[in-house]
Amino acid sequence: MAFNNRFTIAFMFFAFAFMSIDVGLAGRHLLQTTGPPNIPNLPKPNLPSIPYLPQPNLPPLPTLPNPTLPPLPSLPIGPTVPNLSLPPLPSVTSLPNIPLNIPTTIPSMPVLPPPPPSTTSP
Repeated sequence: MAFNNRFTIAFMFFAFAFMSIDVGLAGRHLLQTTGPPNIPNLPKPNLPSIPYLPQPNLPPLPTLPNPTLPPLPSLPIGPTVPNLSLPPLPSVTSLPNIPLNIPTTIPSMPVLPPPPPSTTSP
């Protein structure tokens, strides 16, 4: 199934590539032309003028009285949610202490001494 999809995509790629070759050649051919072709000036034909027809006298459109529509029915009001009152929040008596001096330097790490050289005894 995957092979079929890959084959279809490859075929479409090559088909579009070969279709664009003709377009490129046609565009190059148009760029190499010297200018627009000479079109002969044709005489303009004498057409008879359109006769003006008399406009008929139409009666005015009748005016209709504005209809009075009945008022829209009111939608039924759904159940209402009772107003709940929340208990008061407990008062905060003391806030945690925040240090005012923020360190700006990075503390140094203690460096361990290198291990002693190992001695190999024969």
